[in-house]
Amino acid sequence: MTAESLTATQTVVSRLRDAISRGDLAPNQRLIEQDICMAYEASRATVRAALAELATEGLVERIQNRGARVRSVPVSEAIEILEVRAALEAMCAAQAAARLKDEDRRMLQSLGGSMRQAIDAGDLYRYAELNNRLHEAVLNISGHGTAAAVIHRLKGQAVRHQFRLNLRSGGPAGSLAEHLEIIDAICGGDAAAAEDAMKRHLLNVCDALRERGVEGHAASEA
Repeated sequence: MTAESLTATQTVVSRLRDAISRGDLAPNQRLIEQDICMAYEASRATVRAALAELATEGLVERIQNRGARVRSVPVSEAIEILEVRAALEAMCAAQAAARLKDEDRRMLQSLGGSMRQAIDAGDLYRYAELNNRLHEAVLNISGHGTAAAVIHRLKGQAVRHQFRLNLRSGGPAGSLAEHLEIIDAICGGDAAAAEDAMKRHLLNVCDALRERGVEGHAASEA
């Protein structure tokens, strides 16, 4: 593969990964090569190489004689993904607290204010967007590229559960309080508190998703 074709493939991989992570491409949705070629102005060989790479990441599954589709992740696997994220993002939160600059502090505090406004307005879609931006900001501030790359792949796999991760037993206000605690710890330069707050937040999400998974299973048998 030439350098030019490799770059073209990585561009398609990145765009498809982002589309899956945002939920623009739904779980079990068929990925038709010709449609992707037209949408991304890419060759059939480039699209096939991109789909093969995404299959190795667990975002896409290839079905014999039927092409490819977005892989649907069961609740049990989504919980495992969150447990791994909890360990990695907690580490990144600690590093972010240690590396924080004044402009980072202002940005995090602004995000916290916007999240509070979204909850007050009852705009859960906006809140979910800001939630993602906050987690992304913490990764960027931490400067840990390897952890960020792993976390991005894991988040894409669990996209089907992304929205309901905000719907916790404590409600959106409970989720907001946890995020504000993370922000306060990082902005205060307290690495240990930031690590603990991030880990507790994501493990609480695990518990909520586990409860909802059990409820959904019970309902399907009723």
